[in-house]
Amino acid sequence: MIFAEPLTWSLTVVEVGAVTPRMRAITLTSPDLAASIWLPGQDVALAFTSRDGTTVRRRYSIRRFFPQKQRLQINVVMHGDGPGMRWAQTVQPGMPIEAIGPRGKITLAAGAQWHLFAGDATAMPAAFAMMEALAADMPAQGFFLVDDAAERQAIAGKTIQWSYGADQLVSMVMEAELPAGQGHAYLAGEVALVSSLKAALTARGLSREQISAKAYWNQGLANADRGEPEHKVT
Repeated sequence: MIFAEPLTWSLTVVEVGAVTPRMRAITLTSPDLAASIWLPGQDVALAFTSRDGTTVRRRYSIRRFFPQKQRLQINVVMHGDGPGMRWAQTVQPGMPIEAIGPRGKITLAAGAQWHLFAGDATAMPAAFAMMEALAADMPAQGFFLVDDAAERQAIAGKTIQWSYGADQLVSMVMEAELPAGQGHAYLAGEVALVSSLKAALTARGLSREQISAKAYWNQGLANADRGEPEHKVT
């Protein structure tokens, strides 16, 4: 698959609202979006000023993209105390922000006969965007770790199972009934969780080529200035 080079966008916030008690939807606009090509699963890197005055970037999955309306939406999980979180807590319509996007090479695997999505709450925006892009008859299931029942979200036509503990989530993925045929798994979230999920699916016989794994954050450690966690998934 050929991916378009990311572009620099000057975005403006147009709407802020709650998806769940701990997830905020932020809609942004720019005339530059009209000519951009986004693949479900890709993200946008937003530029923030840290407390020491330097510029850092944080990456957020694009939940929805409307090029004709020149808008995109990100869903931010409200946890931590980094520059991106401080912005998300105080952002208001009319505020400008610089961005680079669309970024990322994890999107729907061509030719897969079924799809499995798993991770913590930070995995849900990209996973839901990809699930919504699938044909109605394509087998797909999601397994997500959230804080409590108030953080659950519905997605039409797809099966989702919810967990309130990391070990439970890994067990659910390990015991999940997988359809016949060649499938693909998409894993995202905290470093240790993604590593455990990847190990579980590898133990079940999925090959390296059948697993797309991406760590978004690392418990107790700030992401690097470019927006990536300091430690990678093994």
